[in-house]
Amino acid sequence: MSVDRSLTGRERFFDESDVIVTKTDLKGRITYVNRTFLNIANLDVKHALNAPHSVIRHPDMPRCVFALLWDTIQAGREIFAYVLNRAVNGDHYWVFAHVTPSFGEKGEIIGYHSNRRSPRREPIDQVIKPIYTELLGIENSHANRKEGMHAAVAALTAKLKSAGVSYDEFIFSI
Repeated sequence: MSVDRSLTGRERFFDESDVIVTKTDLKGRITYVNRTFLNIANLDVKHALNAPHSVIRHPDMPRCVFALLWDTIQAGREIFAYVLNRAVNGDHYWVFAHVTPSFGEKGEIIGYHSNRRSPRREPIDQVIKPIYTELLGIENSHANRKEGMHAAVAALTAKLKSAGVSYDEFIFSI
């Protein structure tokens, strides 16, 4: 199955009672999916399993948010985030993600588990989209992608610090 890298501009939705579930290995390769994920991402099991989770990465999603996410879960903590994803046909969809590390018998991280719910629209339209547009602009203003990502992380960190809130407090306040 080829992934269409073009964007259709069409938004997909899923029922607020549905939960998208995926599990990945330590490198972010998909090891488990549920039917809701397959439907919204427009994938089948054969093409989803062992694919990098980035197969659904939308180009308008700031990389710095993923950097924050990875730093948090690799440190053994959970994180919540609003995420814009891309179905393989180019449609897009928003989720409110809860990502946690999965632990082995000896307490070591053996993978990651993500549950995503249908998000409320007000925080996305009024807060998240403007912030993500700003962060993406910072990222894209640098010739070096890594430098751009670090600059956007610094900008997000400064914004949170000036508001006197942690990332988690911010996410749950909107």
